[in-house]
Amino acid sequence: MPLISAKTILTSLSLFHVTLAFFFFTNPETIADQALVYMLAHDDQIQPPHPVTSLLAMILLLVGLSDILSLSLPEEIWLVHHWGAQAPLRFLFFAVVLATTWFTTPTGPRRPGASGIMSRPVAVAGTGSGGGWDGLRNRVVFTLAFMEMLSWFWVWVTLREEARALQVKKRRRNSSGGDRHL
Repeated sequence: MPLISAKTILTSLSLFHVTLAFFFFTNPETIADQALVYMLAHDDQIQPPHPVTSLLAMILLLVGLSDILSLSLPEEIWLVHHWGAQAPLRFLFFAVVLATTWFTTPTGPRRPGASGIMSRPVAVAGTGSGGGWDGLRNRVVFTLAFMEMLSWFWVWVTLREEARALQVKKRRRNSSGGDRHL
């Protein structure tokens, strides 16, 4: 049995999303100025948040509230069916965002002038015609993707343990219930 239940982790993560939505909507600079953001992505070449943070706030609010609502479903549905598919998908998504943010920044492992699949020698973060990828090259996105990836991996592992325990409990209940009907 895990130390912290999946429901507690998911509730905390959902409330974290709602809190981030509030700060992205009211004052995004407070997020960019946090010590954790500087500690994880302390590089000066990583740009500050993009001005489109209000849209991000609305998306985070929607995700946070819908995640909290999904926990009100019966345990077998949210534990096995819903979050059993969501946790690995979200982990993979944020792992890709994290890798993209890290490997495409000009000061990451691929320096300007380096050749590689993910690097563009002439594009510097915030300049050029990189499209949406340029908007992802900042310390806030890097820190958020890192924290989300770790959180979703934790949720995924915890969900697998709890799903196994639920299946064992269900089998015991079915086997003891089947003997009474004979």
